[in-house]
Amino acid sequence: MRVPVSLDDSKEAVATFVTFDHLHDHKEHIAILFDPYKGSATPTVRIHSECLTGDVFHSLRCDCRQQLTEALEMLSGQGGILLYMRHEGRGIGLYNKLDAYHLQIEKGLDTFSANKELGYEGDLRSYEEASQMLAALGIKKVKLLTNNPAKVNGLQQYGIEVSEMIPTRLGETKHNRSYLLSKKRSGHNLNISDDLSA
Repeated sequence: MRVPVSLDDSKEAVATFVTFDHLHDHKEHIAILFDPYKGSATPTVRIHSECLTGDVFHSLRCDCRQQLTEALEMLSGQGGILLYMRHEGRGIGLYNKLDAYHLQIEKGLDTFSANKELGYEGDLRSYEEASQMLAALGIKKVKLLTNNPAKVNGLQQYGIEVSEMIPTRLGETKHNRSYLLSKKRSGHNLNISDDLSA
């Protein structure tokens, strides 16, 4: 289905939204294709985990909206694929994510520790479904827009070759600095000082 998309800087683009049947986790993940997404043998791909609080309600606690906006602008300009994955709260779901927010505020836990306090792993996301979606689109090799090596490993584990890891912008603010530091400690490639007071 072809859909006009509004970008943050008042530009518009047209994207094709694709749905999938029989994904491993049975969730409703979607692919958003920007022509010419097959303009090269190795399209640029962003795997974006759903973040209702950031993507929709513009929460300042994370950098999710900045990353989504950057990806949409880049892909609409050069072509590529955005996989929008229903991985709210790193896979724990919206209600549990809000409980984790509460623990972060009340106890000073970081996002990964808060998930564990609730009885979950720090990150429950799997990239099997993203790999299934790319395979269904006929894509076997990608350039991945991410700072997270786990996404590269996750795709390659399920047969999708990653030829290049393209870093996203940092998007640091006074509100999300501690969140970004927790991502850095978890293995994300982020050029940010470890000094929380900086």
